Amino acid sequence: MGLESITFYIFSAILVGSAVLVVSLRNPVFCALALVLAFFTSAGLWILLEAEFLALTLILVYVGAVMVLFLFVVMMLDINLAVLREGFTRYLPFGLGVAIVLVAQLALIVGPENFGLEAMPKPEPHAADYSNTKEIGRVLYTVYLYPFELAAVILVVAIIAAISLTLRRRRKKQTMTPEDQVNVRSKDRVRLVKMASSNRSGSSASNKNE
Repeated sequence: MGLESITFYIFSAILVGSAVLVVSLRNPVFCALALVLAFFTSAGLWILLEAEFLALTLILVYVGAVMVLFLFVVMMLDINLAVLREGFTRYLPFGLGVAIVLVAQLALIVGPENFGLEAMPKPEPHAADYSNTKEIGRVLYTVYLYPFELAAVILVVAIIAAISLTLRRRRKKQTMTPEDQVNVRSKDRVRLVKMASSNRSGSSASNKNE
């Protein structure tokens, strides 16, 4: 067993362990950190497959942007962890059953007959001047040009929809224009009421004397 195989098994074990922690930990911050570890180990596996561009993109985009956003949202929401811990043991048998079914399905599909070394042999190493970025760009803009453009259009529509949802006017929203605030007068907002003063202690003493 060479060094590359040992590195592959180490990264695979870390990836599986971090994925289990993502769905088993009760603290959402720890779950997000475990997902960051899973992303890093996935990037390491992609580097072993000579997909350096995808590995760096995974680290920069998901770890550097998406996961930071997840952590920010989780911390800003101030989630009550006691509520999350209540139903964990109650649904644990059902979750284990679903996990066993999924593992069995994956074992039937991703087996040595379909994904073994005989069916899918190890690819030959590329030359020193091979550019992974250039190859991905060539495939995207030739073979998968229309799906790539369709995905871009869907993302643009999603961005426009998100912006329009945040900018829509609410009926019950109370607003004040700056012109009304500048032209306001004290007599329009403040009303002075004159009332006769009363001494409670004196009135109570007079009641007792009576």
